[in-house]
Amino acid sequence: MRDIRNNLVEILKAEVKPALGCTEPVALALACAKAKELLGEDIVKNKILVSPNVYKNGMCVGIPGTERLGLKIAAAMGFVGGHSENGLRVLETLDEAQVKESERYMDNSPLDISPANTKEKVYIEVVLEGINHKSKAVIRTKHDNFVYLEKDGEVLLDEEPQDQNNEAIKEENIMDNVTIKELVENVEKIDFKDIEFLLEGIKMNEEMANYGLSQKTGIGVGYGIKKSMEDGLLGDDLMNQAMMITAAASDARMAGVKLPVMSSNGSGNHGLTAILPIVAYNRKFPQTDEKLAKALAISHLVTAYIKNFTGRLSAVCGCGVAASTGATAGLSWLMSGDIRQIEGSIENMVANLSGMICDGAKAGCALKLASAASAAVQSAIIAKQECYVPPMNGIVGSKVEQSIQNLGKISDKGMSVTDEVIINVMDGMNKVD
Repeated sequence: MRDIRNNLVEILKAEVKPALGCTEPVALALACAKAKELLGEDIVKNKILVSPNVYKNGMCVGIPGTERLGLKIAAAMGFVGGHSENGLRVLETLDEAQVKESERYMDNSPLDISPANTKEKVYIEVVLEGINHKSKAVIRTKHDNFVYLEKDGEVLLDEEPQDQNNEAIKEENIMDNVTIKELVENVEKIDFKDIEFLLEGIKMNEEMANYGLSQKTGIGVGYGIKKSMEDGLLGDDLMNQAMMITAAASDARMAGVKLPVMSSNGSGNHGLTAILPIVAYNRKFPQTDEKLAKALAISHLVTAYIKNFTGRLSAVCGCGVAASTGATAGLSWLMSGDIRQIEGSIENMVANLSGMICDGAKAGCALKLASAASAAVQSAIIAKQECYVPPMNGIVGSKVEQSIQNLGKISDKGMSVTDEVIINVMDGMNKVD
């Protein structure tokens, strides 16, 4: 059992990280920064390929430090001022002059960015040529996971997966076989010091939420909920508090506010959704730091459990399907600690927002995060009253693990055509003058 706990802690350390900006364009900026560092001179020619899901998520989103949107400005900022050693905080060090230089670079230097012909969810390939040198950098599977680096034909790193190795890695994945009950019971026994770092996510994500509440940013979903509460149109209850702060943080983040957030499973918005409903609960019903850390651990790990089956990026909104389900599990644990109620809250979520589509990262994500946070609180609250979706109800299976696997099949396999159509619709609008 200790091995399982150690494994869970390692997953948390790998998957819960600070990130500045939407993760897909930031990952592109990271790859561009690394390729430029390897090149070591001015760029004469570039060729950038990204997976369709990265293309979709990066097309319309705000980038920290600039009012411009999308992948091209992210790539330019990576070339001009990115430092790859900063990982997913690669854009944090750019000053105002470097941002302006990046905007000029975008306007005056052709940036060749195209969707790659791949089924891989996270894939970014940057190939650069200068007068004297060439370089190549490839990120795969996770947003900060370099698998291939090359300079002037010399391979510096080659961790590209082989088919037979993929199967071996899959067999060793703890999330394939652990049950929700085992996951929760092991989190309860983790030493607080091993997961205390998760509390940093509260501070980071609250700061982003406070920015979105202080002024109308992006759509202003969180700000609008706040004003409606002040006007008496909405009550100051747990569900509305969770909606308000989660949406406000997404408003600010999607607008490109230059503040880091704590991400979850490769997504900043997942981090907001997995953490902030628990923050709202703590405001209403204060908890010890240890209980908060363990609730956050459950939230992040259940999110990871679901993403293991749905895929890292997909046609469904990971905040509505995965991170909100993680949040409801963490909330349910704080409310009761009863495993049946925790499982019931997860099943309620599977029955609720399972069809929410992902049409890229953008201002409108704040609306989806508001719905996700609200549903997370709702599912936990009614589970506390022992109100659960019964087995064999729609895609809800005979046990919670089967329900999650069913959700994964629909998200990963059943909606692949949906994903292609979404990307084609968005790409068609993007090309209209």
